[in-house]
Amino acid sequence: MDAVNFTAWEGKQSTSTGCVTAQSAALIAATLRSDLDDAPGDGDALPPLWHWCAFPQSIPYCDLASDGHPPLGAFLPPVPLSRRMWASGRLTFHAPLHVGDILTRTSTLRAVSDKSTPDRPMVFVTVDHAISGPEGVVIEEQQTIVYQDIAPIFTPPAKRPMPDTARHASTQTVDSPRLFRFSAITFNAHKIHYDRPYARDVEHYPDLVIHGPLQAMLLMQVAVDTHGTPPTGFEFRGVHPMFLGADLDLMACDHTEGCLQLYSGQLGHQGMQARANWGTTA
Repeated sequence: MDAVNFTAWEGKQSTSTGCVTAQSAALIAATLRSDLDDAPGDGDALPPLWHWCAFPQSIPYCDLASDGHPPLGAFLPPVPLSRRMWASGRLTFHAPLHVGDILTRTSTLRAVSDKSTPDRPMVFVTVDHAISGPEGVVIEEQQTIVYQDIAPIFTPPAKRPMPDTARHASTQTVDSPRLFRFSAITFNAHKIHYDRPYARDVEHYPDLVIHGPLQAMLLMQVAVDTHGTPPTGFEFRGVHPMFLGADLDLMACDHTEGCLQLYSGQLGHQGMQARANWGTTA
């Protein structure tokens, strides 16, 4: 790890342009929702977090790494660890986006932190994104990616129980077609989400991994449905991987006034914690 000068990567910037068209919005709705009548059309407000589908990385197939990810070393630093996961995120929404808006995302590499211990190498990379629409910056987002070694045996973190009571509780079926569709709408070729032999034999997971962003988008949908309006702030973090083979439970609990605490989970334990708030920053 010492061979890489991580601090030299801090401050790097990248800019990309994207759009969620009406056709893209219909595909997202078909993946996240059960009623296609809910799909927004041209000019309609874009549901929060759907901007994640606006900036697919058009890396040539031949240039992908062995895990399906774009290779490191262009914008993200070449961390010499094989397992890569979206660990957490924090967003502030200043104004709504709309289907068909031309969007610009300016990404800045905020920090690279080596949190390794003698028996557990680990690096966190934090990226700030500013998403602009026709009226200027409308979303400020911070994304944290964690890099780890792939151990011979997968050892999950300790399980945290789901809350006993909730303001909202529902169950979502997450099967392999849904994982495939989510990988497709986000143009995410990471093999842990669709290649079971790779997930089991290479990364040593028990089964296909449910995307963290998919869980976050489903929890955001719960927040909007429960409160009635999109939040002004949203943050989330993964606390345990979720795998194919069991339904995904979603819960919303009152936390404080103007705030909902949200959880995804399986078989009684948490996978993701999130918080949505209205009127304050995340």
